Parts: sequence; C-alpha cells; structure tokens
Amino acid sequence: MEIAELYQCFLQCDGISTDTRNVHPNSLFFALKGEKFDANEFAQEALTKGAAFVVMDNKKLITDEKKMLYVPNALGALQQLAKYHRSQIGLPIIALTGSNGKTTTKELITTVLSKKYNVTATKGNLNNHIGVPLTLLSFTEETDLGIVEMGANHKEEIAFLCELVDPDFGYITNFGKAHLEGFGGFEGVIKAKSELYDYLQDYHKTAFVNLDDPRQDAKTLTFSRYTFAVEQEADVHFDEYNAQPNASVKINGLTISSNLTGLYNTTNIAAAVTIGQFFNVPTEDIKQAIEEYTPNNNRSQWITIGTSQILLDAYNANPSSMEVAINNFKQLNSKQPKILILGDMFELGSDSLKEHNKIVEDLHNEGVTAYFIGQNFYKCKNSATDSLFFFENFDNFKEYSAKEKQLFENSLVLIKGSRGMALERILDMIK
Repeated sequence: MEIAELYQCFLQCDGISTDTRNVHPNSLFFALKGEKFDANEFAQEALTKGAAFVVMDNKKLITDEKKMLYVPNALGALQQLAKYHRSQIGLPIIALTGSNGKTTTKELITTVLSKKYNVTATKGNLNNHIGVPLTLLSFTEETDLGIVEMGANHKEEIAFLCELVDPDFGYITNFGKAHLEGFGGFEGVIKAKSELYDYLQDYHKTAFVNLDDPRQDAKTLTFSRYTFAVEQEADVHFDEYNAQPNASVKINGLTISSNLTGLYNTTNIAAAVTIGQFFNVPTEDIKQAIEEYTPNNNRSQWITIGTSQILLDAYNANPSSMEVAINNFKQLNSKQPKILILGDMFELGSDSLKEHNKIVEDLHNEGVTAYFIGQNFYKCKNSATDSLFFFENFDNFKEYSAKEKQLFENSLVLIKGSRGMALERILDMIK
C-alpha cells in the first residue's frame, strides 16, 4: 500500500494505536515488532477491540483485506506516514534535544506557549523512532504550534528524526555525558546532538541558543538564531539566575520563580521564557505559566513523608546530571542532616567505572552520608567509609533500611539514579 493511500485511511480514523492493551475505537493500529513480540499476531484482537484498520507486515496473517492493510515494514510505514502528515498539515514545529532536561524544558515551553496558542507536544518522553512519529500524527488542523522532543542513544538518530519532523525551530538543552556507550564518548555526544543544528542550518531554519554555553555559541555563529544569556548580551538578557530555595530567573527586574529545584533548571526556565517572548506571549502570562508548573514523573519533585523532606529526581541519570544534582543538593539551606541515595548510571560503556568512581571520590571527603545502589557503584566499594555505604542491588539496600528503622527520619534526602534502577520504590520504605 502506498503512503498516500494509507494516509486516506488515517484521515478516517481517530488516532493511532500500537498496543492492543489500549486500542481505542476507530483507531489505526500499527502491528509493530519487538525483540519479544510480534503485534501481527494480535491484529484480529485489535479489530475486535475497535480498531478501524490494522497496518501489518505479515501477509500470512491477513484474513480481512479491507481492514488489514499490508505494508513491507510496519514501523517504516508509521514513520513515513508521520512524515507525510507533517508535510500536509504545515504548522510550525519546535524540536528540542539535549543530554539533560529535555522533558522538563519541553513541558515548560508547552506551558508558556499554551497561554496564547493551541499547542500539541510530545507526551511524556515518547521521543524515539516510534514516539516521534506518534507525536507528529497527533497534530491536527486545530494545532497552532507543535513541540517535538527528540532523544537519541546513537549517532545519526537525531538526523533521522529531523528528516521526519522537518522542524522550523530547534533548541539543544546541553551537551552532557549521557549514552556514552552509543555515542563513543563525549565528543560523540556533541556531534550527535548537533545533528539538529546541522539540519536547521541546511534548511535555513532558526535555533534558540544559550550564549552562556560556549560550545553552542560557537556551533551556531553562521546561521539564524535567537539567543538568551545572563553573562553576556543576547536577544533576551536575564539579570540573574537563582536556585535558593527554588530555581528562578530575573528579567528586566521581574523575578520569575518556579517549583523546580537546582541551578541547572534555571536555563530550562530561561529557554521557556525566551521562546515565549519570541512567539509574543505576554511577560505576565509567561511568569504565571512557569510559576504554576509543577514537576512530576520523578523529576525534581519535593515530597514530604513524615519528618523527611525528599528531593526525588529518579527519572534518569548520567554523569553530568548526577554531578549538578549533587552539587545543588549540597548547597541547599537546611538544618536537617542530608542523605544522598544514588543509583547506577547506565549506557556509559568503557567509561562506566571511571564515571561512577568519580562520583564516589567527589563525595569521599565531603562528610555527607551517601548510599550507593547497583553493581556499577558497588565496584567502587573500596572507598567505603563511615558515611559512604555500598549495596550491590536494590534488595540489599531495602533489607538494610528495614533494620535501620530511623534511617530517613528528620532528614533531607536526595534520590537519584537511572530509570532502570526505579529508585522511586524507596518512597514506600520511608514512613
């Protein structure tokens, strides 16, 4: 089936489904394959649950040629359909990527622009080769602005996603030590994330740029950009950034506060303010949007349980985000003793031991109490002291905390680790 024909079927439907567990009526179901599943086998189930059509790439399982649409590759068809839809709908799209802060920044930008426009943005962190097409296909004629978050863990992935999205504007949050294994080191990270800049330059589009980051400044000197900074002159200049008690920025004498923590979040706020100003959102509306935004999904959430104040930042972690989270936590003003609970960082390849050991060494002489969870940190246990503790896995830490019943009482606690560590489970252990 040709993409133009498939597009006509899409226009008859009320959205896309890729999982039979949440098929909705009159949806277009794509039978995708994974390492342990083949959704072609559930095509009939999808129709029974209300899907209008099923796009599948296994001819042998087709029993209804009117509703079961054959394509050579279902994932490829999903991606090409999204690209075709983007070309047909023709709305301005902002794409953003970066090593840290993508989702928080995306949500801040969305909140700000929604004060003036009908904005559709990436839901959650659906930012990969499947999530980006689903985001594009969620845009409708009622959408004024689209915001697409793009993630990557290997080279040329951002370039591929740009070909689907065809962004009019782009923003890179930062270059950090994330997915080092897939990128082949930090320089590989910079090159891969900069594929967004390459696309914007090639197609004469506009980049939003933080001039306080010299790498980003240098990479965008030769093409259209709209800039912000606190340390030098820019299109949007901020008076100051502050992180006590929460992240805030000051612009033209006006302080814009947030419910976010950490100095690292001030640039995320500044980016949202900058993009809001570029799209002529009134400053008071920008301020209200940011001050109303509440983080969730385990990202920089303040949670009170009993006598414990917990900063839950367990959505993800890499060496760059871990370092800034720890530094911010150490600088927080508190009369309560501070406890760090840190989980393994994944996808670091040959740099894994070095990066985990650096985190441990940085805390070795700080006098803070830290609990390290996971096999990677456990390899650094020769650094154990009276205040640094190591656990090979989560169950070992859980067993230890059950014995130490007052472990978290009257304390300020930072919980941070990679998504696979699921450290939010610690909340159930705190009373």
